[in-house]
Amino acid sequence: MENRIRSIDAFRALTMLLMVWVNDFWSLSNVPSWLLHVSADTDGMGFSDIIFPVFLFIVGLSIPFALQARAQRGENLLQVCKHIAARSAALILMGVLMVNLENYDTEAALLPKMAWQLTMVAAFFLIWNSYPKSDSWKTKVRALRAFGWALIVVLLYTFRSAPANGYNWIEPHWWGILGLIGWSYLICSLYTLFASQNIASVLVGWLALSLFNIAWLAGWLDALAPLKDYVWIVGDGSLPALTLCGCLLSLIYLHYRGRASLARFYACAVSIGCACILVGFLLRPLGGISKIHATPSWTQICAGIAILSFTAIYWIVDQQRLKAWYTIIAPAGSATLTCYLLPYLAYPLLELAGLSLPEVATSGLLGLMKSLAFAFAIVWATGGLNRCGVKLGV
Repeated sequence: MENRIRSIDAFRALTMLLMVWVNDFWSLSNVPSWLLHVSADTDGMGFSDIIFPVFLFIVGLSIPFALQARAQRGENLLQVCKHIAARSAALILMGVLMVNLENYDTEAALLPKMAWQLTMVAAFFLIWNSYPKSDSWKTKVRALRAFGWALIVVLLYTFRSAPANGYNWIEPHWWGILGLIGWSYLICSLYTLFASQNIASVLVGWLALSLFNIAWLAGWLDALAPLKDYVWIVGDGSLPALTLCGCLLSLIYLHYRGRASLARFYACAVSIGCACILVGFLLRPLGGISKIHATPSWTQICAGIAILSFTAIYWIVDQQRLKAWYTIIAPAGSATLTCYLLPYLAYPLLELAGLSLPEVATSGLLGLMKSLAFAFAIVWATGGLNRCGVKLGV
């Protein structure tokens, strides 16, 4: 049985393109408010608030297929667990380094911020690039990865934060986007693995995480507050809930595909998606719709949007065989981490080159088109690097 469906890559590629696009809005002015993140005290969400939860859902979509592929290769439980742990640790480490970049103090640090950022990205590529597997490359790979880890040590030693931030050295005061993905992936991969990819068990896990999210926002778990800084479910349960929702939908798909009952899959997916959105709006009085506070309403509405979006893309790509539309952005679906990191390389290089655009090109509709062109350029650069053998393998 095929362990990959094209619609997951297409959905991931489209989401990654949109993520790079909205992440470039910082460089614009006069962006329509409905496209932006909403503030923490606003009951609502903009288009930008949907992208990250959809990506978490896609992470979950891929987990059952990845676990099946490893089982078919003959990997035992320990090998699979080691892979999950290594992948999660890499994402968490990258996330922590990247989030500390936001509070980098050039005056106190031993390196200029731009140099520190470029060194960070270079270290990531040196350590986690997918190198050739041939024997002739083994010594080279060890040397390149050792050099990458040496750069990480330099980054840790030279980092300083402004005193006003309340800390000086690198700290995981929050995990960063990649770190949050890493924790959610770890929780959901291990749970799905030990649940033997059973639909009922994964459904129970998803409901439990969703209820945890509700219980925390409702104040039912206030007695556990002293534990929050030490032992907690990332995102108050909302982020792994989104990821495990993706796992659940993939398992439902595999169940019905094995029985040639795709009509039932569509009915099930649409029903769950609509139910999530309805539940999300019913939960709105409990903290409102807020990405910043990871409220149950935001979590469930985004889960519903992700389910319905994937179902539509599956119908378009895998059922109707309409694939040409996403071939131009395919590298974003197959080399997602490379695509995500390239802007962290591009921005300082553009600044070093002294390249800038007139204000008219960074405002309103023209600005949005500029950011979209930047996103496409990042995707195509990802494809070019892939052809040269540069692709992060986390």
